[in-house]
Amino acid sequence: MKNILIYAALVSSLFAACQNANTTSGHGGKENDDETEEKRNMSKRDYGITKANSYSDLFLDSLAMEKFIAGKKLPDSLARRMRSFYNTRNYQFTWFTSAGLTEQARAFWNLHDYVTTYDNDTSLRDKALQRKMDALAAEESLSPSASGDYAQTELTLTHHFIKYILNNYEKGYVKRKEMERFIPYKRRDALEMADSLLNKKHKDNKYFEDVHEPYRKLKEQLAVYYKITKNGGWPQIPAAKTLKTGMRSPAVALIKKRLQLSGDMPGQDTTQLFNDTLATAVRRFQQSLGYTPTGTVNAQLIKDMNVPAKQRLSQILLNMDRMRWMPTEPSGQLIVVNIPEFILHVYEGKQKAFDMNVVVGKEGHNTVSFSGDLSTIVFSPYWNVPPSIVKKEILPKLQSDPGYLAAQNMEQVGTEGGLPKIRQLPGDKNSLGRVKFLFPNSFNIYFHDTPAKSLFNQDKRAYSHGCIRLAEPEKMAEYLLRNNPEWTPDKIFEAMNQDHEQYVKLKKPVPVMITYYTAWVDENGLVNFRDDIYKHDADLAKRMFQ
Repeated sequence: MKNILIYAALVSSLFAACQNANTTSGHGGKENDDETEEKRNMSKRDYGITKANSYSDLFLDSLAMEKFIAGKKLPDSLARRMRSFYNTRNYQFTWFTSAGLTEQARAFWNLHDYVTTYDNDTSLRDKALQRKMDALAAEESLSPSASGDYAQTELTLTHHFIKYILNNYEKGYVKRKEMERFIPYKRRDALEMADSLLNKKHKDNKYFEDVHEPYRKLKEQLAVYYKITKNGGWPQIPAAKTLKTGMRSPAVALIKKRLQLSGDMPGQDTTQLFNDTLATAVRRFQQSLGYTPTGTVNAQLIKDMNVPAKQRLSQILLNMDRMRWMPTEPSGQLIVVNIPEFILHVYEGKQKAFDMNVVVGKEGHNTVSFSGDLSTIVFSPYWNVPPSIVKKEILPKLQSDPGYLAAQNMEQVGTEGGLPKIRQLPGDKNSLGRVKFLFPNSFNIYFHDTPAKSLFNQDKRAYSHGCIRLAEPEKMAEYLLRNNPEWTPDKIFEAMNQDHEQYVKLKKPVPVMITYYTAWVDENGLVNFRDDIYKHDADLAKRMFQ
């Protein structure tokens, strides 16, 4: 009997879907369909989206969605939202392409993990989906298809996404149509996209940026760069020798004009003299790019100034898309690492406790964006050398120098998979330094100390094999154990300088988010841009922009 009822519901749903999709059966029929859509508060299906202009190259069978709705016994309100959501996308996949999980899928899953763990959103907890997403996220290469298990995971994620929006935002701040466009759905011109975001007016005067401050700040900068781009951008500066205070050059006049347009330099001075006002503006511009603020212009800085305004506008749009996936009102402690910034930020609620320089993975050993729970500190750790490093780096050195392991304070502790298992003992030479911080994840990424302290003086710090090195690990340990009277600064120092490992479990885990922002506005109101070190911007731009 149960199967008969499900089948009946499926047939009914399919009939309704077919009626909704039939917009070409005659003038009178189209008017009736439009009227029905309006009553049901549903978006029309966008048949203009094809594989030639879609964000994803996978398309869903609408029958699969109706079967999902019937099988899950979704209430009419949720079923209509799912149909409307996929109508906007012309049933294009949201969370997968043929290359694997989309950036938005990973970002939403990080947010999902945060709200179910720390905001106690029990309605979104789903152990089966958790296992599935953990497995998918850990896979180095995927080849999703448009059916079967991938289609079910796609639809389950969309179901959770819609519930997340309904559960976590007061009515009106994320409109239905806006929710349907949270995830890019087709390639558009960047200026057109910016114009739509900036000039769309809501009757109730409620906007997403009202409840998401980082997004609001970036949207304000979008308006600035939209105006600059519409007015023709800024002048291109010819290559020049190093320029500093007191020098004269035709390039100086162009630099002044460039920095005035972006708001880095006040006034309208266009003389060829490199004066103190320009030096101050150059330092501000250097800070916005993460450089040490010297006030001197070199070839690299001219190259950065010559990045077209429209490219910066596109960069802002890409990062506004990413901003949507950060918690709007973090509660309690939160550690955020921004990979392109090479900075770790520690927050207590909305207040920043401190920042710390970090070293992240070099290209080819990318640090992955994900979320975790920092639960354990390991003082004076062993370094269990990953098999890939043993194979590619250590074995060749052993062939030419049999004493290499002893010289590096390493030892072999067995074999595995035809390779020696090697670990480095605690001590001065240990690649993990004096302490590591664990937040269990599928990528074997953690925070740790390092003996290579000089790297923290570099402006760009992508040198590791994927893990994240901390400039001030002792400060982090003291902060995490500050409410534990047993762990005084002296005891922490002693534990960091012993000849054996010591594990310390935190009483309360701290959420960690590893992010990838190449544009944001800092607490001083300065818009920041960073290099796309892993080419994530480039990949996303190909799918978002014409």
